Order: sequence, then C-alpha cells, then structure tokens
Amino acid sequence: MQTHEIRQRFLDHFTAAGHTPVPSASLILDDPNLLFVNAGMVQFVPYFLGQVPAPWARAASVQKCVRTGDIENVGITTRHNTFFQMAGNFSFGDYFKREAIGHAWSLLTDPVDEGGYGFDPQRLWATVYTDDDEAHRLWQDVAGLPPERIQRRGMADNYWSMGIPGPCGPCSEIYYDRGPEHGVEGGPEADEDRYIEIWNLVFMQNERGAGTSKDDFEILGPLPRQNIDTGMGVERVAFLLQGVDNVYETDLVRPVITLAERLSGRAYGRDSTDDVRFRVIADHARTGVLLIADGVTPGNDGRGYVLRRLLRRIVRSARLLGITAPSMAELVAVVRDTMSTSYPELTSEFARIERIAVGEETAFLRTLEAGSTLFDTAAEQVRAAGASVIAGDRAFALHDTYGFPIDLTLEMAAEAGLTVDEPGFCALMSEQRARAKADAQKNKTAHGDLSAYTELLAAGPTEFTGYTELETEGRVLGVLADGVRTRRASEGDVVEVVLDRTSLYAESGGQDSDAGRITGDGVDLEVLDVQKVAKRIWVHRVRVVAGELAEGAAVVSRVDPQWRAGARQGHSGTHLVHAALRHVLGPTALQSGSYNKPGYLRLDFAWQGGLSAATRSEVEEVTNRAVRDDLPVRVVHTDMAGAQQMGALALFGETYDTDVRVVEIGGPFSVELCGGTHVQHSSQVGPVTLLGESSVGSGVRRVEAYVGLDAYRYLARERALVQGLAATLKVPDDEVPARVEALLERLKEAERELEQTRAAAAVASAGTLAAGAEKVGDLLLVATTAPAGVTGGDLRTLATEVRGKLGQQPGVVLLLAVSDGKVSFVVATTAAAREAGLRAGDLVAVFGPSIGGRGGGKPDMAQGGGTEPDGIPAALAALRAHVGQRA
Repeated sequence: MQTHEIRQRFLDHFTAAGHTPVPSASLILDDPNLLFVNAGMVQFVPYFLGQVPAPWARAASVQKCVRTGDIENVGITTRHNTFFQMAGNFSFGDYFKREAIGHAWSLLTDPVDEGGYGFDPQRLWATVYTDDDEAHRLWQDVAGLPPERIQRRGMADNYWSMGIPGPCGPCSEIYYDRGPEHGVEGGPEADEDRYIEIWNLVFMQNERGAGTSKDDFEILGPLPRQNIDTGMGVERVAFLLQGVDNVYETDLVRPVITLAERLSGRAYGRDSTDDVRFRVIADHARTGVLLIADGVTPGNDGRGYVLRRLLRRIVRSARLLGITAPSMAELVAVVRDTMSTSYPELTSEFARIERIAVGEETAFLRTLEAGSTLFDTAAEQVRAAGASVIAGDRAFALHDTYGFPIDLTLEMAAEAGLTVDEPGFCALMSEQRARAKADAQKNKTAHGDLSAYTELLAAGPTEFTGYTELETEGRVLGVLADGVRTRRASEGDVVEVVLDRTSLYAESGGQDSDAGRITGDGVDLEVLDVQKVAKRIWVHRVRVVAGELAEGAAVVSRVDPQWRAGARQGHSGTHLVHAALRHVLGPTALQSGSYNKPGYLRLDFAWQGGLSAATRSEVEEVTNRAVRDDLPVRVVHTDMAGAQQMGALALFGETYDTDVRVVEIGGPFSVELCGGTHVQHSSQVGPVTLLGESSVGSGVRRVEAYVGLDAYRYLARERALVQGLAATLKVPDDEVPARVEALLERLKEAERELEQTRAAAAVASAGTLAAGAEKVGDLLLVATTAPAGVTGGDLRTLATEVRGKLGQQPGVVLLLAVSDGKVSFVVATTAAAREAGLRAGDLVAVFGPSIGGRGGGKPDMAQGGGTEPDGIPAALAALRAHVGQRA
C-alpha cells in the first residue's frame, strides 16, 4: 500500500466517524517553545488548553512534523526520521478512551477492501500506563486483546505532557510484532526493534505543574474536559504494509537512495557505513525540501541553522560516498516527484526550493575546499612536531569555526597516516550540546496565560466592521487591567477593552493597528493599540481621557480617517512592491514577512544576493506603473481550494481559516491571501519610493519604501538637496553627479600631492636630525619628537632616512609623534648597533611603559603606539639611560 493511500485511508476513516478533516499546519508556527511543529497536536494546543473554544468536537489531520534533537543519529537507526507525517484524530471534550481505542483498532485491523489497513490482530500489542486499569480493561473489551499482550509501563514511557505546565495524561501505545527474525520475544518491554510502535493514544485528562524531566512533575488535578490526542506514524505503518525492513525503503524515501546509488556508483545494503550515509541523504533531502517550502532559508541561528546543517550533512555524506560533483538539484527533484501528491506546493514552489538548496550546496563546497587547506596545515604541524595525533581542540575548531565535518577530518587524517583525538573532540562537542540544551530549556516557557480572556473568548468572536465603515456602534464586553478583569476604569487609567463589534483594525498580517477613539455616554477613550487574542477577539488598549467606563456600556469605535487612508496605502503598496519583485526577479522572490503603516512599508523576500541599482530602479518603476494604471482592487471570500485556483499567494508560516479572504489588484498582477485594509484602486496608493535594499539573513533580502504623501515629501527633500548642491556648484541639476565626481577626484589628487610634500619634508629634515645626534659612549642616539607636520604615517620613512645618514657607526633612532592625544613611535637601529646587542624590538620594552605604549617589530626596526603623551620626556630619558649602560 503506497504512502499517499495510507494517508488518505486514515482521513477517510475518521471523516466517516464524524471527524472534521483539518489540513496540515505549516512546519513553522508562532510558538515560543518550538523551532518546528513536532507533533500532530501542536496546532490544536489552544483548544486543549481551553484558551479558545474548539471549532469542532472531533478533528483528524495528517501533520507535517520535524524533530531535530539528535540529528547525528539519523541513519544509524532505521526507525527515526527528522521529517515524518503524524496522522492523528482528536476529541475536544467529546469521546474518550473507549471510542479512541475502537477507532484505532478498526482502522488497523479492518480488511483492505473495507477501507482498513488489514493488520493481523494476532501481531498487535498494547501498552498502558502503570495504573490505568480502565485502559487495560478496554483493550480486552473493545479490541479483544488477551491480557498477556497488554503491558503496563511507567511515566517515562506511557504518560504524556508537553514538557511544561499544562494538559497531560496517561497514554496507550499500539505495537506491531515483526516476528522472531527481528528480535527476542516478550513484547515492547523486551525489544522495540522487533515490536514497532505505530500508534499512540493520549488520554488527556489531567493538568501538570512544573518539573525537571519527563517523569518528574506534580499532577495538579483533572482538566475541566477530557480530550483525546492520538498519533499514528505514517512512515512506520508504510514500511510495515509495504513489506520492507525500515522507513528508508518505503516508496517515498527509497527513490532518493536509488539516485544516490547511481551518482556514487556504490550500492545500498552492502556496507553498513555507506548505508548510514545513504540514509542521511534521503532523510535530510526530504526534510530540507519541506522546510524550504514552508519558508525557512539557511542561516546561522534558529530554524535557518537547522536547515543549513541538514543541507550540509547531505553534501558531506555525498562526498563520503565519493560524489564530488554538485548533486543537490537532482536530489531535491526526486523529493518533489515523490512527495508532491500529498504536498502539491512542492511543484509550484520548486524553482525557489531548488535555488536555495543549490545555493547552500555551492557555498558549502567552497567551505570544504577551505577546510581541506586548514586541515593540511594542521597535519603538517603535527608531523613537524614529530607527533601522529591531531588534537581534539584542533578538530573541534575545524568543525565549529569553519564548518568542516568531523568524519571528513577522520577520513583525511587516516589517508595522511594520522589519527584524531576523538575523545577530546567528543568532550568539547558534549560541552557545546550541554550549553545549547541549557539555553533551550531556559528559554522554554509555559504557554501564554489567557485565562483572563476565557469568558470573553467563549462569548464569541469580535465582529470587525472596518472593511466597510470607520464608525461602528458596539458594546463593552470586558475591561481588563494588567491581565485582570476589572470591569470598570476611570479617567487616566490605561486598560484593555473588548467590544462585541469594532471598526478598529487589530495588528496582523504585517499591518499596524488603527489609531482612533472609542466614545460613549460621558466617556472618551484614546486608542493606543489593538491586538487579537487567539485570533478571535479584538483587544483595544486605551487611555481613559474623560469619564468612567463600565462593562455593558454602549460605545462607538471611530477610526482616525487620515490614519486609515495612510494604512490602506501602505498595505496595498506592499502588495504592489511584492508583485513588482516577482515580475522583475521571477516567481521565486516570495514574501517572507512584512510590516506596513501609514506612509511606510517594509517587505522581506526570499532571494540570494543584493539587488543592483538598475534592478531596484526597475522594481520601483514596475510598482509605479501599476499605480499609474489605476488597477481595480477586488476582494473575494472563498475557501482555500478556490484561493489556490485563483493563484493566491500565502505568507510563509501563517495559518489560514477554511474560509479565506483574497485581495486581487489588477487581475493576475497581484493575488494574495490577506486580511488587511486596502485602497479601491491602485492609483490611490500614490507614488512609491524605494528607500533601500539590504540583507536580513542568509537568503532573505529586505526592501523599504515610502508611499503616498510620505513618498512625495521624501522626493521633495531629495529635490531640495540636489537643487542646493547645484546652486553651490553653479551647475544645472543634471550635472551635479559629474561635478561632484570631478571634485572628489581633484581632492584625492590634492591629498596625494600633500602626502608627497609631507614625505619630502620628512626626508629633508633627516639630515638635521642626524646632525644633531647625541654621542653616548661610542654610539650615536637620535631620540626626539618628530618635526611639526610629520604624522605617524611619515615616521617610518623619516626614521629610515635618519638611520641611513648615521652611516656605519653604531646608532639608535627613536622618533615620536602626537596626534589626537595618542602617541606613535618608530625605533630603528644600525647594523653596528645590532652587533652590539641593541635590537629595535627589545628597546620598545625600555621606553614603551612611560607612554603607555605597546609595539614590536624586527631587530632593525619596530613601531607602535601609546596613550600617554605626557610620558614622552620620561620615555626619552629611559632610552638614553639604557643606551648609556650598553655603550
């Protein structure tokens, strides 16, 4: 049975059982504890926590998941993947243990021709939490499992929580016995390679407190409602139903290995070391493609670092298999071909996915080349010292600082007849992981406390009327201060206000919240901010300007019309700039974030490398042509399927409701999913002026622009600046650049002439300085501050000239110069002085402390600087005394 069919059978089974099918969320969700979605229940957390009423009593999904906590072990075992698909069915206060067990058992054991998976019931086992007698009994009653195939396990194995305070509960797992050829008898407790876990049923019934580990926390009490959260591992079920030995040999993974076999000329299944490398390539290629599709780009921290690490491990593993030519383009194409049935966006977004993946491969191949040079240097130093072991800290530096993988270091060391201090390397890696783990744990927090809003959330969503009107009558549903329901507020108070209806836009989709006022009978509120809570209710942060506010009061929300006009220009302008970027750069230049407010917009987009001035100018022109063409703006309400048919673009990492809002500007010119406020015709945006373009991370660029009156004011300032320069330079406006360039060239020429004059003056003073040399014994000493006008840069030239004029006699020259409160110095010695034991580099230690100076050089000349000009007389005296002792 193919994996795509396994997914569909799961959804069909639970849809027939009254569950609402819910699409997979993006791998990127706004959760402070997660880099990536790592379980099927993550998108449903607000419903389990009771923060938001669930829109359905029952739901089912097949969720994309990524877990990267132990990347180094991928491929070593054959049961784990960084990317996997978790099929789950969920109950929000509806059914509980009996029904959950029944649903799972029937899907697993029903015949294939009846919609099931057709597993042999005699090969299925179950585990339950140690004291969950109810689940133990239900496995016998509902599934007919004999007691000997139901095992009790402790909290570490069979008690679920999110690792932070919140919902928790006992769980029950279903295992499949692969047979005696795969291990010893005795059920999951005896051998989890023979007995493979395929389903986990969480009976979410309690609330946990704080703790330090999976099995060290307090159970605070029961939840208000009992919930069900289950997860079936699609990849594990696939390898069992397809009759292969592990997940790497299933229909969606094995094709990548087959390609790697062809590229490398090696065969999978013949060498255990090579097999690990094949599996790493297959696993990481899938994960990398899915992450890029959801908007992640390679970087040096967070999600970007994980993606970079995965892609580089592919390149490294390919190299260890003997694949030296670039191969990323072919690998990601195979992933697209195998996975796009379930994830069609892999086809529509493939050009961008390929460009990012290949770009990272190219960069890492350069790193490997540089790392090889560094390794050769380290190996040569080891040999020169008569040793044969490369130190662990050197190997760690190659890995951590330069990105050079340890297994390549080991391989190259062996080829060079050397070894590596692996224990030393591993100790440093362990320290690094411990620090990273501690940082991650420190940053882990409980989910935001929305308990103050619970009643308000249950009352229903806020009705937003601002798309069609700027003033709306409403009623005050709640008044809160510092997260506590106060129900009243007086003049001068700053509080949060929830209305049943509002015309004020809440910050979202990159658009800043509206400015405005809320007024009622004797009360006037200045609106400071508007935010959404749980994407359901609008929370207005206000200052009570006059009167007293009470819950239940009738009020009118009023948007500042000038603010809204500018906000509409900013948001529509963002769409136009995005469309222009895609028009100029191509369809892979997709928005990855934005911010807009009246008169200003900022847009981040996926792209490698900066934009030339000509390209920026073209983007600006395409945008303003769209403004000039007075394109109609149309809003369409549809479902996701309809939006996709329209070609609507979605923002990376955003989650959308089943019913969505599509904003279309000029037909196909710009079509995006968007909840913001917009102009009615593109001409109302007014002029758009790009301010600049910059990098905000690897593979992500940012453009900023002014729109409307702010763009006009910016251009007016620029015009005034040019006109002022033209008047000063006495040239027409269009000749200002050439005139400025000519003046700069003349200035550079003047500086060169001045430098030559200064150098000539320095040389000219050399004779005078040499003639005034002090006689100290049989040695000539020139120790003085340099003539006026001689800078630190001239000292070396002057000292060289003075030393030359001392001839064959023993001589020491020390010249100092002061500039901006700092001291520069040069000390030089003749050959005869050096034969007498006076070396320039050593003399710095004699006079340097007096001027707070440091420096160094060779025996014939040294230079440096100091911070204490007042110490110059003492420095000169110290040198005279030292030379006198040696003369």
